[in-house]
Amino acid sequence: MSLHPKIIDLTLDRMVRLLTTLGSPENNIAPVIHIAGTNGKGSTNAMIRAGLEASGEKVHAYTSPHLARFHERIRLAGQLIDEKLLADTLEDCEQANGGIPITYFEITTCAAFLAFSRVKADHTILEVGLGGRLDATNVIAQPALTVITPVSVDHQQYLGETLAEIAGEKAGILKRNTVCIVGAQQDEALEVIEKQAARVGARLFTYGQHWHVWVEAGRLIFQDETGLVDLPKPALLGAHQVQNAGIAIAALRALGKSEEDCAKAMTDVHWPARMQVLCQGPLKDAAPNAEIWLDGGHNEAAGKAISGLLNELPAKPTHLVVGMLNTKDVSGYLAHFLQGTQTMQAVSIPGEAATLSAAETAKAAKALGFNVSEADDVLTAVQKIAQIDGNARILICGSLYLAGNILRENA
Repeated sequence: MSLHPKIIDLTLDRMVRLLTTLGSPENNIAPVIHIAGTNGKGSTNAMIRAGLEASGEKVHAYTSPHLARFHERIRLAGQLIDEKLLADTLEDCEQANGGIPITYFEITTCAAFLAFSRVKADHTILEVGLGGRLDATNVIAQPALTVITPVSVDHQQYLGETLAEIAGEKAGILKRNTVCIVGAQQDEALEVIEKQAARVGARLFTYGQHWHVWVEAGRLIFQDETGLVDLPKPALLGAHQVQNAGIAIAALRALGKSEEDCAKAMTDVHWPARMQVLCQGPLKDAAPNAEIWLDGGHNEAAGKAISGLLNELPAKPTHLVVGMLNTKDVSGYLAHFLQGTQTMQAVSIPGEAATLSAAETAKAAKALGFNVSEADDVLTAVQKIAQIDGNARILICGSLYLAGNILRENA
């Protein structure tokens, strides 16, 4: 962290310099599936990986941020990187860097590429950290496949104020003669993606044009130019996961995988802090008869998706515990939960310099009309809700960083 004063500083110059010093390990890894977008990158990553592994492949995967442990970011041939290899790889990168300024995300991404180059696999799934065009992962000259999940407004301070500007950054991963699976997009975003594809010579395989996905009679139906497949619904809950599942299936079919592999992608997928039910730990002990859900979504589109899932569940008094970063649109996120929520407890995120204080979050919620109060921490918030209604539905939400804190203690 001392190597660069900024947490985020988007450029590829430092990455190219260090990777060159390391011998260009990014050129010696298994064929890459590169995923950008605003929402659904992690879930789509996990479904693609489940399908590839079902076909017998060994798969590297890179994702961020981590929840409970840094090791979650780097998966080598199906297994999380072990402590010794992680330490050795980071040390190799630090020595090669020679103390020159480089961000935390950049040097750890270099470490991922170095680790991937040292372990054999059949595919590598790379999830963009932020944006795409200048993201540290965007150093792969010719990926096997690219993916753009739905784009919405987020990280405006880095990616631009308008949806078109943000879509332009995401479309920066498009490469000549490489197919890109494109999820459902607003017209403004899709227009930018299509223009960039024409500019660089990428081939788009777009939702609503080349493929469709929907739920019918409790099954997931996917259709593209080669036919229709009838699959189980994804194990990940929520209507928004149907779109993520469609993207994953389109990607797997583009890679030549079978209908059986696509079915396994739906049933075998696991991705924590995406409407995850907590069944053990101090929070469950504090409210043993309550439903306790955890989700790390943090922008307006995520708020809409999560509240939609809550509305699909059997009716039950619902209470929120919310902690968010000061870089997020708190009001835009929370507005979707106003209807159907009994109370809200606002908390700060432990150990995060960029956290909104509980008081700031509560102020924003109160302005929207929530019945809100502040709590010192999540455990206190859950205890307060349990005193009001021991059988309540409790949703802890607002940030992946908050979710990580919860999982370290309750998973």
